[in-house]
Amino acid sequence: MSEAIREANGEGRAALVVYLPAGFPDMDTSRACLEAAAEAGADLLEVGFPYSDPLMDGPVIQQANQVAMDAGYTPHDDIEMCAQLDANLDIPSLVMTYYNICWHYRAPDRLAGFARAAADAGLSGAIVPDLPVAESAPWLRVAADVGLASVFLAASTSDDAHLASAADASTGFVYATSTLGVTGTRESLSQRAEPLVSRLRAVTDRPVCVGIGVSTADHAAAVAGFADGVIVGSAAVRAAADGGPVAVKRLVAALAQGCRRGYRAPASSESAR
Repeated sequence: MSEAIREANGEGRAALVVYLPAGFPDMDTSRACLEAAAEAGADLLEVGFPYSDPLMDGPVIQQANQVAMDAGYTPHDDIEMCAQLDANLDIPSLVMTYYNICWHYRAPDRLAGFARAAADAGLSGAIVPDLPVAESAPWLRVAADVGLASVFLAASTSDDAHLASAADASTGFVYATSTLGVTGTRESLSQRAEPLVSRLRAVTDRPVCVGIGVSTADHAAAVAGFADGVIVGSAAVRAAADGGPVAVKRLVAALAQGCRRGYRAPASSESAR
């Protein structure tokens, strides 16, 4: 996963990470939308496993999650779709879901069973946003056992010690949240993101990707000026709702151009210790 980000950086662009939920508006269409995102220039895919209490997610993603759950899709269905997706694509994908889904996965060893199923389906990593770093040892152990990378969130309100802990625990990339609050499209980007990326680069050499609020090519270009990767979620979900794979492909192509247009490689003086 980190290799894909660094490969994009080596080609003179920020990596583009696109989030879409499994099962929205139905399972086949969600897979087609993810495949369209990959075809249009996404470097990594973030597959959301719907959950009834998604604390990080704003209204667009919440509504999409509800549609998938109302259709009766389960995490096992989501895993099966990811396996089909992996068979058709050659870019990494990771799961984004909540700890309750992982802990209560229908397998004899629950948490380990979820990690194993995710890895067997071809997923490269996981974002579990409600899992505190301080309580993550059981997850990190089972994820490492099956070669699944872990991604933790870092916020501008965190002190330097917490940022270092989040970066150390992240074996894929560090997810820098551009603003406080839930996901969603925004007219302008927060001024918190760039200083946060600088602080993270002082404590880690792992790739730092910025998400929450990125929705346009201009947003992507702005973030590409200081981050290794750009994460887009709500805008992609809205495109899937409005126009399916065709609309997703159009949006992702524009975002990918923004990631190339705005990219600035970090100066050596900013490299992590």
